[in-house]
Amino acid sequence: MANAYYIASNDWLNICFRLCLALLIGGIVGLERQIRRKPAGLRTHMLVSLGSAVFTIVAIQVGGEKINADALSRVIQGIASGVGFLGAGEILRASSQKSQSVEIHGLTSAAAIWVAAALGIASGCGLWQLGLIAAVLTVVVLHVFKKIENLY
Repeated sequence: MANAYYIASNDWLNICFRLCLALLIGGIVGLERQIRRKPAGLRTHMLVSLGSAVFTIVAIQVGGEKINADALSRVIQGIASGVGFLGAGEILRASSQKSQSVEIHGLTSAAAIWVAAALGIASGCGLWQLGLIAAVLTVVVLHVFKKIENLY
């Protein structure tokens, strides 16, 4: 019996679906960031999600009919670490010599990049329901909760 995550090497339709889903889901989050004129916008989030899906699918494909959960786990850990560098590049520290205060910008955008990677992993694994629900919840957090923050 084949594993539910296994994608036959000739199953291009399934692979295309997963990759297109990763682009769509990354685009959902990226569009919200683009509308808010953040440096990491639509293309960045789409590419992070797509790249995460590709790495995930590679790990699934290399495993053949029997998926090695440890190998997939290591790929996911590598994605999370690698995306951390992108997120770190998004965070800016600005200090003012006059007021001696430090302001940090970009934490939410860095978190959105991290989530885009997770959404790509979900897509790469074929967990489309999880990916779509999480993308919608991410946009709710980024958009609706921003309005709530601005009230206080």
